[in-house]
Amino acid sequence: MKNLTQHATNRMQQRGIKPETIETLLVCGARVHDHHGSTILYFDKPARLRLRHQYGSDQYRKIEGQLDAYAVVAENGSVVTVGHRTKRINRH
Repeated sequence: MKNLTQHATNRMQQRGIKPETIETLLVCGARVHDHHGSTILYFDKPARLRLRHQYGSDQYRKIEGQLDAYAVVAENGSVVTVGHRTKRINRH
């Protein structure tokens, strides 16, 4: 897994997000720049389809309950924070 900041590790524990979800998000997730130098990764519909085709139905079912997760990745590649999406991510 990529570098996790202490903040991201704390948020994963507090929010019940599994390391497998973050690893899968880093591989299959949709990427949107936040215009502050970081990238937001999340599972949109095409990312969910990629996940299902790339890893199969078993892996998909393992993290299906956490497909609302997102991660913020800094320019240096470290995961800054993670959470659950409650709102739509603005892609503009």
